[in-house]
Amino acid sequence: MKPRVLIVDDSAAVRGFHGSILRNAGFEVEEAANGYEALEKYFKNRFDLLLVDVNMPKMHGYELIRQIRQQHLSDFVPVIVISTESGENDYLEAFRAGANLYLEKPVDPIYLQLSAKMLTGIR
Repeated sequence: MKPRVLIVDDSAAVRGFHGSILRNAGFEVEEAANGYEALEKYFKNRFDLLLVDVNMPKMHGYELIRQIRQQHLSDFVPVIVISTESGENDYLEAFRAGANLYLEKPVDPIYLQLSAKMLTGIR
């Protein structure tokens, strides 16, 4: 069974780009265009990894991560934040919210594949 990843980004182009990178690495991919859609999918399905953008309409990426971490303490799912923000405070805020890794856009495809595999335990 392929590991499942939920890609959360308000840009369809970015979701498609990250999705193709991860599909090529052996992941099954679902997409959400905002935090509310992501929460709905997350609570209905099992995912092995989340890729979350920071700046999105309706719900900020950090708030999405906080809500997932608060409501599912026993079901730990790794989270990679991928954002254009590159300040030290951005990294700190992501980790305070519960992210496992912070990558800057544009992300290197090989690094994204390796990071996703590492966080999900795929060889």
